[in-house]
Amino acid sequence: MLASEGKELKEKSQKTLSTIRHCLEDNKAFDIIEIDLKGKTEEADFMLIATGSSKTQISAISQKVMIKLKKEKVLSKIEGIDNCDWVLIDAGDVILNLFKKEVRNFYDLEKFWGSSF
Repeated sequence: MLASEGKELKEKSQKTLSTIRHCLEDNKAFDIIEIDLKGKTEEADFMLIATGSSKTQISAISQKVMIKLKKEKVLSKIEGIDNCDWVLIDAGDVILNLFKKEVRNFYDLEKFWGSSF
């Protein structure tokens, strides 16, 4: 890979991360944390974890994130939108986990991914 290609990929990851984070903030998700996954997995560079106050809010935020990503021409997949206890959006180099509070507490992903292994 050329250095310029690596720089473009890094900038794309940062832009996707920023797009998702702003959408979360604009739509009142809370307890937003960002985890740098570089060196921990090859699947993604960043993970965002956030909480919604209800299934309705989680559904709305998830749909708005997907619309923003589509506008930015970021290929993405969504899982869990039918139930909305835990919605996962895979945007390539950025993964979003959007939870109801009790589900987030149960799975405690930030402890798992935030620790060194």
